[in-house]
This record gives sequence, C-alpha cells and structure tokens, in this order.
Amino acid sequence: MKCLLDTCTFLWIIAGAKDLSPAAKEIFANPSNEILLSAVSVWEISVKHSLGKLPLPSTIERFVVEQRERHGIAALPLDERAVLHLHKLPALHRDPFDRMLICQAIEHDCFLLTPDPLIAQYPVRVQW
Repeated sequence: MKCLLDTCTFLWIIAGAKDLSPAAKEIFANPSNEILLSAVSVWEISVKHSLGKLPLPSTIERFVVEQRERHGIAALPLDERAVLHLHKLPALHRDPFDRMLICQAIEHDCFLLTPDPLIAQYPVRVQW
C-alpha cells in the first residue's frame, strides 16, 4: 500500500514520539508499504521553521533529506493533477497544507497516515 504521511506524522516518526498510534507504528514499519513524504509537508515544515515555530538541528534542506533517507521515506512531488483536484474538495477544513495532502492522496491512490479527525471527513482513505 502507498502511505502518504501527514506532516505531524513525519515529525513524530523521526522524533520517535509516543504520539504515534500502535497501528501507525505498524504501518510505518511494514516493509511492504511505500511510505511517502509530500513536497507540501516540506513546504509546511519550512514555513513553520522560518516563523520560529519549529526549530531544526540543521538547515531545512539537510534535515528533510537526511531524515527521509534515514527512515526509508520516498519524496512525493506536488504535481498539476493533484492541484487540479483541489476545487473538488468540500470546504470542511481551512488548512491549505492538509487540503493539498488530501488531493495528493486521492490522486496518487494513497492513504493518509494522520491523527487529524478533520481530514477523515473528506473522501480520502485515512489510517491511524
């Protein structure tokens, strides 16, 4: 299965946080799952870091690439097909990063690994 990580899920995985559910840990650890980090999440991390809300131990370029590689997470670029899906989403959630992750998950046949109950209201597969 293809699994797209929510931004918070990526940050919790790399930090070894206890916030991950047992099911999320199992999904991430299963070698048959393809785990993806969206360019949208990298954008969100960059914005939060530049606002001083997310301190990082190194430059964002180094941090994201090193953590993705260390944890076997593939990059998912943002493509036109996903962006063009945005107008089809109902206005349930105002977070633009989450809305684009939802579009990517739908268009790339992924499920989103997220604890966010608002995301589960959309027509997207969610696991937690």
